[in-house]
Amino acid sequence: MTNEQDDVVARSTTETEDAVAVEEAEAAIEHDVEALLTERDSFREIAQRLQADFENYRKRVATQTSDDIDRATGRIAESLLPVLDACEAAFVAHPAEIEPLFNLLLTELKKQGLEALDLNGQTFDPAKADAVIHEEGEGDGNGNTVVADVLRTGYTWKGRVLRPAMVKVRG
Repeated sequence: MTNEQDDVVARSTTETEDAVAVEEAEAAIEHDVEALLTERDSFREIAQRLQADFENYRKRVATQTSDDIDRATGRIAESLLPVLDACEAAFVAHPAEIEPLFNLLLTELKKQGLEALDLNGQTFDPAKADAVIHEEGEGDGNGNTVVADVLRTGYTWKGRVLRPAMVKVRG
């Protein structure tokens, strides 16, 4: 073999080796790109999950804070119920003198969520009233017991019974 032939063979071997090396490098790069894309997708899913978890946490904390505030203000309103009872008793005895103060107190508490239970003549509901006196007589005509008289006003605070009413029932 001549020098030229040796050079051709060496060149062809080098080109083949270079082609193989390029193919291997391309395969390695493709593998690395796929691995990076998979890792990116994994991190994206983790980030989305964390974002959703944080949003749920934020909503849960806001709801819990609101519930805590409602409970605390409900306790304040509950502590004012004896004052309302005293105003109501004074109103019965001296309506002209007490009415402005009683109405003002009730109006301000209603703005915050206090509602007086109006149970006279309605079907008795043990969740809203305590029956302390029972009298014989006709109920509502369907066999249900009805509230004949309210002895102590009951109140709800933002839809939750704060204090059940004391009532006389018939039926």
